[in-house]
Amino acid sequence: MYAIVEIAGQQFKVEKDQKVFVHRLATEEGKKVAFDNVLLIGDGDKFTVGAPAIGGAQVGAKVLRHLKGDKVIVFKKKRRKGYRVKNGHRQALTEIQIEGIVASGAKKAKAEPKAKAEPKAKVEAPKKAAAPKKEAPAKAEASNDLSKMTVAQLKAMAKEQGITGYSSMKKADLIAALS
Repeated sequence: MYAIVEIAGQQFKVEKDQKVFVHRLATEEGKKVAFDNVLLIGDGDKFTVGAPAIGGAQVGAKVLRHLKGDKVIVFKKKRRKGYRVKNGHRQALTEIQIEGIVASGAKKAKAEPKAKAEPKAKVEAPKKAAAPKKEAPAKAEASNDLSKMTVAQLKAMAKEQGITGYSSMKKADLIAALS
């Protein structure tokens, strides 16, 4: 029995116990992965073709290791112009071993609950930050007043407050020192 399955944007013909190198998967080594996007299943003379995928079909695999592929040299040249560029690239790969092919009755992979936990944290944060919001406009108004002043006026204020080194400061530095 074999299957054609889409893994990380590429289609592979896989059989049980076959090792395959695919683009890097975001799964730790030793963990199991399930691929739901099965396009075709062949068993002897029987073929099942999906439109585009077979519902309930699944290919199970185990991540063996993460590695880098062989170096690929990219050399560009334009003749008679003196233009030569040499680049190298090593593709990040994951080696997986196919553990089983299920033709029907497989359950879809569950979505991670992390997505549900994040909105709760976002909801709680604005409640705690409600008090500082009242103070922030007062500081914003003061900084707006300072940004509307000229450098000479800011230097005069710095002199009155006893700030040293104001003569070599730029406008942004003066505003930061005064606020």
